[in-house]
Amino acid sequence: MNTQKKILIVDDETINLDFFDVMLTKLGFAVDKAVDGVEALEKVKRFLPDLILLDNIMPRMSGWEVTKILKNDPKYKEIPIVMFSALDDVKDKVEGFELGVDDYITKPFNFSEVLARIRAVLRNRELYAQIEVRESRLFLAEELSTDTKQYLLDFIKNIDDLDGTIDKIKSKTEADDKDFTDLLDEVSEKSKKVRKHIAELDARIEKTTAEWERLKKNEIDLPLLETQIRSNIT
Repeated sequence: MNTQKKILIVDDETINLDFFDVMLTKLGFAVDKAVDGVEALEKVKRFLPDLILLDNIMPRMSGWEVTKILKNDPKYKEIPIVMFSALDDVKDKVEGFELGVDDYITKPFNFSEVLARIRAVLRNRELYAQIEVRESRLFLAEELSTDTKQYLLDFIKNIDDLDGTIDKIKSKTEADDKDFTDLLDEVSEKSKKVRKHIAELDARIEKTTAEWERLKKNEIDLPLLETQIRSNIT
């Protein structure tokens, strides 16, 4: 792990808390513990974990109730949750995933499997975050492209107006006023060069936009990505 990840362990069984505390700490994770759902919610606010190992069946507040509260809070809804349960029922697992749980492990568990799942969930979340940033940048780039094209259209219109004005001036200029007509011709030449640069920039924007569209066709959106990730870990 490049940076130390923080894991909150929530379980009403002290033996499980102590076991995970020792094992995960030895592996380089920063660990905090909570004995029930109420304490877990307080620890989440102070500890801000990167992942929560959450027992489902607990006194005072179940793991499902904790999950509902966290997933409905914008500040904490992105924290991944790996839920433990003694219940090995498909319906319970489906309900857990629908609530937003990232993985579901049935007790009794094997620590090697739990560790593998923890790392998989953390990697998936990092990937998801990277894609989210990429989507955001792509949206901003597309927005900039659209705005730039509009500015170019406005710029071209202004040049058209300038060329029209030059033509009007030429039509009213005395034929023998060579210095003035040469000056107008020079302005016209510069106007043509500006048009050329605009056309080149517009072509680059079109090429970039076409490449974005090609990438988007092959791109998986975030909701579908999250669905596929969850299906792969069930």
